[in-house]
Amino acid sequence: MAELAFHLNGTPVSLAGVSPTRTLLDWLREDRGLKGTKEGCNEGDCGACTVMVQDENGARALNACILFLPQLAGKSVTTVEGLSPDGKPHPVQEAMVAHHGSQCGFCTPGFVMSLATAHLTGERDHDMVLAGNLCRCTGYAPIIRAAEAASDLPVPGHMGGGFPKGDESPFGEGGSGGREAPPTLDAFATWYEENPDATLIAGATDVGLWVTKQLRDLPKPAFLAPLAELNRIAPAGDRLVIGAGVTIETLRKALTDSHPDFARMLRRYASLQVRNAATIGGNIANGSPIGDGPPALIAMGATLTLRKGATRRVLPLEDFFLAYRSQDRRPGEFVESVSIPANAPDLRCYKVSKRFDQDISAVLGCFDLTVADGKVTAARIAFGGMAGTPKRAAHVEAALIGRPFSAEGIAPARAAFALDFQPMTDMRASAAYRLTVAQNLLTRYLLDRQGTPTNVLEVAP
Repeated sequence: MAELAFHLNGTPVSLAGVSPTRTLLDWLREDRGLKGTKEGCNEGDCGACTVMVQDENGARALNACILFLPQLAGKSVTTVEGLSPDGKPHPVQEAMVAHHGSQCGFCTPGFVMSLATAHLTGERDHDMVLAGNLCRCTGYAPIIRAAEAASDLPVPGHMGGGFPKGDESPFGEGGSGGREAPPTLDAFATWYEENPDATLIAGATDVGLWVTKQLRDLPKPAFLAPLAELNRIAPAGDRLVIGAGVTIETLRKALTDSHPDFARMLRRYASLQVRNAATIGGNIANGSPIGDGPPALIAMGATLTLRKGATRRVLPLEDFFLAYRSQDRRPGEFVESVSIPANAPDLRCYKVSKRFDQDISAVLGCFDLTVADGKVTAARIAFGGMAGTPKRAAHVEAALIGRPFSAEGIAPARAAFALDFQPMTDMRASAAYRLTVAQNLLTRYLLDRQGTPTNVLEVAP
C-alpha cells in the first residue's frame, strides 16, 4: 500500500508499510504513546476509545478500537490530547471538572471526545450523543449537566483543520503489502470479480470484531469508503436509491422528513459512534436475522442492486435472505445500492429490546398497510428476531387484506403469526414472548394509525 497520510492532533502523519488491519487504538497507544484513548470493551460498545474524525463532510465521533488505519486516509483525527494544544482546557473539559463529571476517570476521555465533537457540530441531544459511552461511576447526571453547561460556549479556534491528500485506494492485499488502483466503482467491480476472496470493509463495525475478538487474518482487505458512488442518496422517479456505503447516521438524517418512522427507529441503532461508521450495505450484506435495517426496508418494498463486474441484477430485498447467515450473493458480487419508495407515510417500525439505546432487538416489527374506505387493500409486514432471516409475515398479510381496519377486523390475523413464525428462545426473549409481542404490535399499529396515543416505549419493563 502506498503511504497513508492523515492529520493527528493538527500534525501531518505519513505511514508506510502499516498493516491494513491495525486499529487506530493500538497505533495511538503503542506507536505514538497517546494513552488518553482507552481500551475498554475493544468491540465498539463502551466508548472509552472515542476519537473525533473530520473530513470534508464534517466531524464524527468514532470508536478507535474498531477503526482500521487505512480508513483514516485524507482525514483529520483528534484525540483527547489534542483538545488543548495550548494547555488551556477545552470548554467541555472545564465543564466536566466544574460539574463533577468524572470519578475513576477511565471513561472520561471518551465522554469528553463525544461531547467535544457534539460541541463542534452543534448537536444538543446529549442523550443520543452519550448513548455509546458507558460509565459505572457518575450515574450520567453530572456529565449531562456538564454537556448542557458547555453547549453555548464558543468553539476553540484550533478545532478543525486541513485534510491531507492521501492514498485513497480501496484495494489492500493484507499484511503490510497492498496495491494501488483508481478509487472508482467500475475499477473496484472489476478488481473484486477477479479477487472474490477479498474482505470488503466499509465501516468495520462488524469486521473490526473479526480482528479484535476473533484474531482473524483478513485476506485482501478492500476499503470501500473512498468509492464515492456508494456514498450517495439520489432520487429516481418515485423512489430513492441509497448507495451501499451510506452510513446509518447519514441515512437517519436524510430520511427524517420523508420516512420519519424509519428514521426514528434508526435513532436506536447501536450508538452514535457506531452509526457514524456502519453502513446500510453492510447491515444488509451481514445477513443477521436481528439486523435493524432489513425489516423496515422489506416492509417498504425495497429492491437490492447487486453487481459483479459490469453486470448488475436487481431483486426484492426479501429474496436476498435465503437462510440463517446465507444470502443470494455470488462470488465476486457485492451490494451496490438499495432502492425504497420516495416516502413512506404509513410505515411504522417497533423495536422491542431491554434497553432503549445500544441494544439488540428481541423483536423488530415493521408494518406498512394501505387502507381505503376503511378496509386493508395492501399490506407489507416484516419482522426481525422472529426467524433465521428477516422475514415477511405473508400469512398475516393475507389475513388482513380485504378486512376492516379495526380492532375486530384485524383480530383474525393474530392467529396467523404462528403460521409465519416459529421463533426461538434465547437470552433476549422466549419464543412465547416474541410471538405475543408480534401479535400485540399489530394492535399498536392500528392504534397509531388511528391517532390513539399508546405512550409506550419499545423496551421491555
